[in-house]
Amino acid sequence: MATGEHDAGGHDAGGHGAVATIDPADLPEGTVLTASGRVSAAVVFVDDTGADAPFDTVQLSRLDEALTLASRDTGLNFAIYLGDLGDSPERRSSELHDTLTDPAESVLVAVSPQQRVVEVVTGAEAHLRLPDRGAKLAVMSMVASFKESDLLGGLLSGLRMLADQAGGRRSS
Repeated sequence: MATGEHDAGGHDAGGHGAVATIDPADLPEGTVLTASGRVSAAVVFVDDTGADAPFDTVQLSRLDEALTLASRDTGLNFAIYLGDLGDSPERRSSELHDTLTDPAESVLVAVSPQQRVVEVVTGAEAHLRLPDRGAKLAVMSMVASFKESDLLGGLLSGLRMLADQAGGRRSS
């Protein structure tokens, strides 16, 4: 699962182009119009389990907002993968990270609840700002929430901690 950010006009988050008015009733399932006017969408890449999605649209919107804020505040690209990580979770997490736009500046939080695995993968540039110690602290916080059956809360607090550890956006 991944989330993406688009404004109501379908343009990128940079605000380029005109913004159109969208009726929330016209949005596809899994997509919500946020209070700021952004369209927040979750995309399921693979769902061969037939299981229901773990989050409703309001929760997905909160998760998308946290990803957006972490990315904007730090200048790094944050992403979340939620699902099975196979026989080699570390390798699969790295493969997923490599598919992100600009992997060097990206941070992937990969969570496999059934396997009880959490991986944080940072690109080369992101790792300079988010060392292993900071990522481990965020993972410990997420795991504590997950143990209390709070998947959303764990992801939200983990993203906040990772963004805090990475620090503010660096000027070019």
